[in-house]
Amino acid sequence: MAETPHPLRESSAGALGFADLRDMIAAYADSALGKARVAGLEASSDLNWINQQQARVAEMQRLLAAGTRVAFAGMFDPQLLLDRSRIQGAALDAEEIRDLLGVVDRIAQWRAIVAAPPAAIVDNWPEIEALSAPLLPVDFARLTAGLREKFAPDGTLADNASPALGRIRREIERQQRAIEEGLRATLRRMSDDGSLQEELITVRGERFVIPVKAEWKRRIPGVVHGTSSSGQTAYLEPLETIEQNNVLIGLLDEEQEEVRRILEGMTRAIAQLAPAIAVGVEVLAEIESLAARALFAREYNCTRPEITDTPDESPSATITVTNARHPLLERRLRREGAEIIPLTVDLAGARQLVISGPNTGGKTVALKTLGLLALMAQAGIPVPAEQASLPLFDALLADIGDAQSIEQNLSTFSAHISNIRHIAQVASAHSLVLLDELGSATDPEEGAALAAALAARFLAIGGWSIISTHHTALKIYAANTPGVLNAAAGFDERTLAPTYALRVGVPGASAGISMAQRLGLDAETIAAARQRLGTQTQDIGRFLDQLHRQIAEVESERAQLREREQAVAREQSRLSSEGMKEQRAKVRELEQKIESILKDFEYRMRETVRAIEDRAAQQKASRDSERRIAQLRRDFSEQFKSTVVAHRTGADRGDSQAQPHIVRNVAVGDTVKLRSLGKTGEVRRQIDDNTFEVAIGAMKMRVPRDDIAQVVSSHADAAASPLSAARGSRGISVSLSDGAAAVTELNVIGRTVDEAMEELERFLDRAFLSGAPRVRIVHGTGTGALRRALRGHLQTHPQVAQVTEAQQSEGGGGATVVDLKL
Repeated sequence: MAETPHPLRESSAGALGFADLRDMIAAYADSALGKARVAGLEASSDLNWINQQQARVAEMQRLLAAGTRVAFAGMFDPQLLLDRSRIQGAALDAEEIRDLLGVVDRIAQWRAIVAAPPAAIVDNWPEIEALSAPLLPVDFARLTAGLREKFAPDGTLADNASPALGRIRREIERQQRAIEEGLRATLRRMSDDGSLQEELITVRGERFVIPVKAEWKRRIPGVVHGTSSSGQTAYLEPLETIEQNNVLIGLLDEEQEEVRRILEGMTRAIAQLAPAIAVGVEVLAEIESLAARALFAREYNCTRPEITDTPDESPSATITVTNARHPLLERRLRREGAEIIPLTVDLAGARQLVISGPNTGGKTVALKTLGLLALMAQAGIPVPAEQASLPLFDALLADIGDAQSIEQNLSTFSAHISNIRHIAQVASAHSLVLLDELGSATDPEEGAALAAALAARFLAIGGWSIISTHHTALKIYAANTPGVLNAAAGFDERTLAPTYALRVGVPGASAGISMAQRLGLDAETIAAARQRLGTQTQDIGRFLDQLHRQIAEVESERAQLREREQAVAREQSRLSSEGMKEQRAKVRELEQKIESILKDFEYRMRETVRAIEDRAAQQKASRDSERRIAQLRRDFSEQFKSTVVAHRTGADRGDSQAQPHIVRNVAVGDTVKLRSLGKTGEVRRQIDDNTFEVAIGAMKMRVPRDDIAQVVSSHADAAASPLSAARGSRGISVSLSDGAAAVTELNVIGRTVDEAMEELERFLDRAFLSGAPRVRIVHGTGTGALRRALRGHLQTHPQVAQVTEAQQSEGGGGATVVDLKL
C-alpha cells in the first residue's frame, strides 16, 4: 500500500469521522485492493502531492464523463505469488496462475486505454498519463494470450497445453475404457449367482472396482479395497483387471508429472514479467482509488479545493467555503428523504471564528464540517462544496464533545482541559484548531473567563481556530478583538426551531429559556427563569434579538432587490431578443437581394463565356471578352453597393426599380431565358407575383422571378417555340437529328480531356432540350484519365440526375450511362 508523503504532524481525524468517510468512498471501489488503497488515504502537508492527487481525481472525472469504463473486479495483491514464481523450480498451481492472469488482464485493459485514450481526454490528462507510463513498454496482452489458451473452460489445463499431455490423456481414456469393458464382463458373469451388491463400476483409490456382497469377497479372485460404512458391501478389484489398473495408475502419474512440467513453464513465464506485473498492480491500485474518489465526487457534487501555502499573516491565507456539506450527514439525510443545509464561511483574513447560538443549532456540525473538509482536501479528495479555498495545515487538532449530558462532572472537565493543553502545546501558526463548547462543564463565570483566555492564547499562536460557545463573554471578546469574527448558528425566533444555517459577522443568542419553552417546560417555570436573568444579560439578549431581526429584514430586502434585478434582466433579455429577431430578418432579406444580384452576375458571366466558346474565334474575341468582363465587374459592384445602401435606408421597400437586374414584365406564353440553367423555356402559368411555371421541352419547373434573365420573345410572337428561341439565342447552337442515336449517345474516344468536355456540354444541351431521359457516353478504357474526368464533371452537372457505369453489353468500363433530370 502506498504511503502518504509528509503526513500531518498530528490529526484528530478520529473525532471528525475521517475513517467513516474513507469507508464511504471505498464502497465505490470494486476490488479489495482498491478498497484498501482508499482506506489508506491520509491527509498530507506536502502541497505538491496534494495538488497532484487533486489533479488526478479531476482527470479521472473527465475520463469517466467521456464514457470510459475501467474494470477492477478480481484485482488483489499478487506479491506473494510473484515472489514464489521467482523461486527456482517452483510451480504455481492452476488456480493461482488463473488468478494472476485475471490481474494481468485488468492491467492490459488499462494499458490499452492509456495507449488509445478517448478523443475527449487526449492531451487533457497529463498526471494519469505520467502515472501509467511505466505500463506502455510491456505487452501484457501477449502474456495472457499465450498462457490463457492452455486452460480449459472449467479452469483445468487443456489437452492441448502440450503434445505430451494430449497423448497421455488419450491413453488414459483408452485404458479406462478397456478396464470398464473387463469389469462389465465380470459383472455379467456374476449377475446370475447373486454375489453382486449392485451392478455398477466405481473407483476406490484411483482403481476401478465393483461392489459385491461382503460374504462373497473371498469367493471371487481379486483384491478388496475396503468396505462400505454398513459393512454389507465390499469393493473388489477382480484379478483380471489388476494389471490394467496398474497401467492406468502409471498413466495418471505420468499425467501429473506433465501437468507439473507445464505449470513450471507457465510459472517461469510469469516470473520473467513479475517486476512489470508488480508495477502494473501498483498503478492500477492507484487508478481504482482515483476512480472511487471521482465517483464519490460526482454523486456528492464535489469540487476541487484550492490549497494555498502562504507566509504567516498573509491576507491571502484564509478559510473560505461556499455551500459546503458534511458528506456523512448528507448521506444520512438523503436516506431519510431530507435536505441538508449548506454551510458558507468566509473568514476574510481573520484567524479565529467564534460560533454561538442555541443548542441543536448546528455549531458542532459546522466545526466537524470544516475540519472534515480540510482533511479531505489534504488527502487528495474533492470536497462537497461549490467552492473551497483553504490554507495548507500542518496539523488539525480538535476537542469536540458529542451530545451534552447531565452526567458532565469534574472528570469530563479535566479530560477537556488535558486535551486542550496538549493542543496548545502542539499547535503552530499553520495549524487548524477546533474547540467545541469551550469553557463548558464548570462554573459559568470561571468557564467564560477561561474560554476567553484560551481563545486569546490560540489567537496569539497565529494559527486558525474555530470555537463554539454559549458564553456571552466570549461573544464580546470576538466583537472587540481584531482578527476574530463572531458567527451565529441559525435559529427561527417565531418557531423556536434551529435552521442550521450559519451567519458570519454577528453573535448568536443561546436562547436556552426559549428552547426549554419549545421543549414543553411549563409557563410558570419559564417566567420565573426570565425574572432571574440579570439586567445586563436581558439587555444583551434583547440587543441580539433586535440585531437578528434587522439582519433578517435586510436579507429580505436584498432578496426582493435580487428579484427586481432578475425581472429587469429578463425584460432586457426579451427586448434584446426581439431586436435581434428584427435584425436577423433584415439580414436575411439583404442576403436574398444580394443572392439575386449574384445569380444575375453569374448568368451574364456564363453568357460571356458562351460567346467565346468557338475556339476559332477565341483569339479574335479575347480583347472584347476582357472588356465585357471588366464592364460586368463594374455593373456588379454598382448594383451591390446600391442594393446595400437602399436596403440600409429602406429606400428599396416598395420600389420596383431598386433591383434593375430583375425582369418585371413577364407574361404567360413568353419565351424566357433562365440564369440557373442558361436555357430558354415557355412561361406556362404565373403562380404568384414572384414565381412562374416554365416548360423546357418535356420538363416543367417552378422558377423565381429573379432567375429569369430576359424575355426572349413575348406572347405576341406565338410562332416562336422555346426550342426555336433557344436556337436563335446568341452563343447557343442546337441541331437535332431525327435518329435517336444522335441525341442519346456521344463518342469521345481519341479526344483530349478539354475537347471531350466541350463536346459533352453541347451534347448534354441537345439531349436535355430533346427530352431524352438517358444518354450514353463512349470514352473507352485506355489509361482511365478521360473516364475519370468525364464522370467527375457529370457528378456535379446541374442537368444530371445519376451517373452509372454501362452494363457489359453496352460497353462496360468503356462507357458511362447518364440519367438526365426531367
